[in-house]
Amino acid sequence: MRARRGWAALKPRMVRAFAPAMRNLQYVKRRMRPLAVVAAMGFPLYYYVWKDLFPQPYENLTLRLIGSALFVPILAFERWPAAVKKLLPWYWYIATLYALPFFFTFMLLKNNGNEVWVESALIAAFVMVLLLDWLMLVLQFLVGIGLALLAYVLTTDPIALNSSYLTHLAIFSFAVAIGAVANYDQDRIQIEQERAMLATAGSVAHELRTPLVAIRVGAAGLMRYLPALLDTYALAQRNRLPVPKIRTAHLYSMQGVVSRIEQEALHSNAIIDMLLATARFSGTTMQNATTCSIAHCVETALARYPFREGDRARVHCNLRPDFEFNGSEMLTVHVLFNLIKNAFRHMGAIDGAHISIRLEPANRENRANRLIFSDTGSGISSEVLPHIFTRFYTSSTTTDDVSLGAGIGLAFCHDVMQAMGGAIACSSVKGKYTEFVLTFPAP
Repeated sequence: MRARRGWAALKPRMVRAFAPAMRNLQYVKRRMRPLAVVAAMGFPLYYYVWKDLFPQPYENLTLRLIGSALFVPILAFERWPAAVKKLLPWYWYIATLYALPFFFTFMLLKNNGNEVWVESALIAAFVMVLLLDWLMLVLQFLVGIGLALLAYVLTTDPIALNSSYLTHLAIFSFAVAIGAVANYDQDRIQIEQERAMLATAGSVAHELRTPLVAIRVGAAGLMRYLPALLDTYALAQRNRLPVPKIRTAHLYSMQGVVSRIEQEALHSNAIIDMLLATARFSGTTMQNATTCSIAHCVETALARYPFREGDRARVHCNLRPDFEFNGSEMLTVHVLFNLIKNAFRHMGAIDGAHISIRLEPANRENRANRLIFSDTGSGISSEVLPHIFTRFYTSSTTTDDVSLGAGIGLAFCHDVMQAMGGAIACSSVKGKYTEFVLTFPAP
């Protein structure tokens, strides 16, 4: 029982630790097939090079064929069954572990540390720095060299390890350490994504607000004159004047079209505001925090959110007893906007699906104030759930499902809650429910 609890507590930490490695794979995927082609052909080809053209003290065709065979399935990874495709990240890292640190270290040892294999091992270290995030780089370096040393000891008699090996190991360790520290690829990618997102958000806001204003002005004009026009049409029909025939159903629909136009314009404006707030929030410590009422924040969010017809009735609230927290009312409202928007996306047209918002002030059991936001929509799969707060992550990263969005909304929620000294966590069962727990600091 204790072991299970220990694993349950350790698992989320492991998921967070390896999240950059899983995220890095979506960029490696574009280069995965060419790399697999080079590896599948290079392993057997260089057996001929080092065996016949430029003979080396030791060669092993079996090890090379194993390396080649490991990369052949990757050539057609897009055709893997869905259940097996989920294992692609681990398969890729196992294949690179064998092909780079293990194979090149083992061959270096077997060839008595000669110049050819020292240079080859350095090239392998260089490729690892290019392909791997810092954590996987360090792990593969340590595990690969450890397995290579073990294989060397088990297959070599007598063992001949001289001081030059320690020199080579020091050089390789330095190269990997510098590579791990200087591996800024993920940070660079995220910075560029954030810049592109901010530029796109600004362009979208600029391009859409002007036509939305025109739509709202036109809707206001229709709202003012359409009732009179409909009354005039009805009067003309009653007096049998020669006016075109309009079906009664169409007349009734025109009466509600103005409010729908205005509602959609308001909804679009709210989405633009949400996008800009999400894009511009830096995620740093909260500045100018004030004492806020969580009930007032929820009421404001529900009052300002542009619900479509019938959607407001699907939101059930229990906002008593209220509690206060130090933070930003505006940002908290936008956090709720994102959660509401995502919830309705997951609920779709599911009959009876609803949103529940309730408050749990601090007590003896729960030492922090909490807001529980849940919906009975389609839920989130267990594969996607650990990554939902990762910026720019979408479900299409690892699955064939329809993308959950641009991957910025929930990351924004996480950054806001963290900046206020709180936290946000999510639990979900696919096809049943999704629940977010927002923890707020005491004022």
